Amino acid sequence: MKIEGRTFVVSGGSSGLGLATVLSILQAGGHAAILDLNPPPASSLPPSGGGGAKFFECDVTSTTSIASAVAALTSWTSTTGLPLGGIIPAAGIGLPGLILSKSLDPLPLSSIDLVLGVNLRGTLDLVRQVLPHLAASPPYGDDGERGVVVMVASSAAFEGQMGQVAYAASKGAVAAMTLPMARDLSRFGIRVVTIAPSMFDSAMTAAMSDKVRAGLKKAMEFPARAGRPDEFASLVVQSIENAMLNGVVIRLDGATRMPSKL
Repeated sequence: MKIEGRTFVVSGGSSGLGLATVLSILQAGGHAAILDLNPPPASSLPPSGGGGAKFFECDVTSTTSIASAVAALTSWTSTTGLPLGGIIPAAGIGLPGLILSKSLDPLPLSSIDLVLGVNLRGTLDLVRQVLPHLAASPPYGDDGERGVVVMVASSAAFEGQMGQVAYAASKGAVAAMTLPMARDLSRFGIRVVTIAPSMFDSAMTAAMSDKVRAGLKKAMEFPARAGRPDEFASLVVQSIENAMLNGVVIRLDGATRMPSKL
């Protein structure tokens, strides 16, 4: 699969890891449909990008919002003549909270629903609504490949820390559905890859306190720093272009293994 000449759907594409992925797709000659609540800053997109990136307002917790965005982006691909090549559902939230507080209050169900709604249901709903269009794309190369789904899990799927029950549940589910989804889609020439990053520079990690960031740094092996968004995006590009990557969850964490608590 080549990025050039294809369109890739990126939810959460207006900032952080999603935006870095959009920029890498544009640099490789592809088009990017950015699905998010707000458009990316105009200054973040290269002038040379031209019409290569287009924003579509979308709330991934709403099935009707996703449906409207999918209808609009598929109309756009018909106009540009660049068929779909992949889906990268990168929208996600953290919202930490103990399952039981010191005062014996359980984690609010509204908080659990929100995290699962964005990270898990939002991922599944977007993927399932775009898939019929991706499966109708013209096959590429000797393998007859039509595209790839690149999902985003987290190191919390394996070593969730205190306060990450809902987040770990959502990301663990994304990791768990990678192989069965790959098996479901193999007949259509569509691959599925999931990337599980540790701490990367993003809006989510920017909200962390200095104490938490320092504690996370101690758990890192090498390099002892947060990952850069472009390092995440480069693995997305490799996941798109390497046909043998399928049904796999790739940890992107510099050998970091999270402790129980910081």
